[in-house]
Amino acid sequence: MTLQAKHPSESLVIKSELVLPNDTNTLNNLMGVRLMYLMDVVGAICALRHCNQGVVTASVDNVSFKAPIALGNIVTLQATVTRAFTTSMEVHIEVWAEDVLSKVKTKCNEAFFTFVALNEAKKPMPIPEVIPETDREKELYDSALRRRQLRLILAGRMKPAEATELRALFENL
Repeated sequence: MTLQAKHPSESLVIKSELVLPNDTNTLNNLMGVRLMYLMDVVGAICALRHCNQGVVTASVDNVSFKAPIALGNIVTLQATVTRAFTTSMEVHIEVWAEDVLSKVKTKCNEAFFTFVALNEAKKPMPIPEVIPETDREKELYDSALRRRQLRLILAGRMKPAEATELRALFENL
């Protein structure tokens, strides 16, 4: 089976939603679990577009809430595949809140999600490569292997000594 490599823009997903009362906590801010749900959905759609197969969420990197998203704000999420490995892919998701009345947009969050492509038998399957073109895409692509090695170490699936990309960072100091 030959897989056609793809440019990140082919999988790009941008989604906006209005923050409604049912989505908020007692401080009238978007609940974290609701934001994480939206991020997972946007990331999964992006991964689906990349591999044209079913996907499952394998991991989520640090989700830090940098700024609140208030009731009545428009929350916009943007997801793009940064790098594909054999059966998994890393998806970068950025989140902005927009106060329409004041016209202020604030970047509130960003995280990396990992998705695994599954075949009809629900077994991991090969996926297309990513071809980065812009400087930002190349930067995210190049650093994705280090993030992947760190994820695998933290999950106990890789020994630190095997993390050649991470080790190279510290050998040059």
